Amino acid sequence: MSTPFIKAVGLTKAFRKGNQDIIPLRDINLEVETSEFISLMGPSGSGKTTLLNLLAGIDSPTKGSLHIGGQAIHDMNREKLTKWRSEQVGYIFQLYHLMPVLTAFENVELPLLLHDIKKKERQERVESALEQVGLSDRLEHFPKELSGGQEQRVAIARALVSEPSLLVADEPTGDLDRESADEILDLLEELALNKRKTIVMVTHDPKAAARATRCLELEKGNLIKSSNIAR
Repeated sequence: MSTPFIKAVGLTKAFRKGNQDIIPLRDINLEVETSEFISLMGPSGSGKTTLLNLLAGIDSPTKGSLHIGGQAIHDMNREKLTKWRSEQVGYIFQLYHLMPVLTAFENVELPLLLHDIKKKERQERVESALEQVGLSDRLEHFPKELSGGQEQRVAIARALVSEPSLLVADEPTGDLDRESADEILDLLEELALNKRKTIVMVTHDPKAAARATRCLELEKGNLIKSSNIAR
């Protein structure tokens, strides 16, 4: 039996607020295979973003273990976690977070400037990432010259340019109309199916969640349901 790409056992996040213990995530057990496309659903405060941030290495668990790609993420110190995240995780936000004074090419190039990569290789990787999202003809366009759907495609290209194995997406279609949202979901499906990216997506939209291969539902920090999506 193959080892899951993501394996969480007893994953818990807690913090102290005044005299009260806050536990946004409780005892999560989870396995995700390589190239699975997972959606996370649940009401506000259910722990979706907390779980996403733990999987992305943005935060560390209070208890439990988390292995991703065979690496013990829960045991990493801040320095190792930052390095792992920069190499293995691409983050896609609801509001794109593009720099308005930079072109599409320059926005996608930004993560590579943190690494010792020669200019020619950077150019090739940026152009490849923008080609994957269908924006080869928009390299020199600024965000204000793009539609919302195109801006999100640039953001996805930026997430892809470091060639990560894991993509985490926080409401990636939440600011888009239905047509643009469907185009982004088509792209995410393609990345999971043909590029073997493992994708975890937080969403409040049942139509978006239904595009994943599996939907996880959280409530009050607990994983209450895991459902395979019928095709």
